Amino acid sequence: MRVAIVEDDTHVGQLMCLWLEEAGHSSQHYLSGKPFLQVMARESFDLVILDWMLPDTSGDQLLAWLRANVDWQIPVIFVTSRDTEEDIVHGLNLGADDYITKPVRRNEFLARLGAVLRRTAPAPAKDELLDLPPFRIDTAARRIARDGQDIDLTQKEYELALFLFRNPGRLLSRRHLLESVWGHQSEINTRTVDTHISRLRTKMALLPEQGWRLSAVYNHGYRLERLNET
Repeated sequence: MRVAIVEDDTHVGQLMCLWLEEAGHSSQHYLSGKPFLQVMARESFDLVILDWMLPDTSGDQLLAWLRANVDWQIPVIFVTSRDTEEDIVHGLNLGADDYITKPVRRNEFLARLGAVLRRTAPAPAKDELLDLPPFRIDTAARRIARDGQDIDLTQKEYELALFLFRNPGRLLSRRHLLESVWGHQSEINTRTVDTHISRLRTKMALLPEQGWRLSAVYNHGYRLERLNET
């Protein structure tokens, strides 16, 4: 999971990053709203954690921007010292998925993140068959077929294709794809993603006439879309 944290208290932000790393996730910490918004123009995340009181904006303004401008309903959790019932109700009514009051505690923090993700992005079954005509994905056999014919894919090509098909319509940054498929500790250049995307588009015939479009979004990443879905 890839998490963005907008928190102006350096110690609190670093502590949450450490907890996420220990739990196997990657995170990016921003001390104010402006750099976070600049990054959101070219990056994507699985979840966003917002403080309410920031030096250049407020958490509720950032949440409103996310809901208006991000094309995927990204989960958002407030972590803030504002603890009145009115504040909590206001944050949830704005579209926050959860609201945690400071001081934040490690186990509660990770449990609430897990609960939000289970509601918004349920974990896929370990062994499943995905019927996405003309494609069929057998995750147990790690095999993808088109019109009944197996497609010859490398391990990373298969993992990248599976991640894309599990996130249809979602704009995913190159760094997000790299961390999700190659591992969040990876130092591989993001051009590796471009190379694999090109191979997938060719091998799988991800073209409009096949009912799918794998498109590049300038200075951001890629989106796999299903066309003419009934």
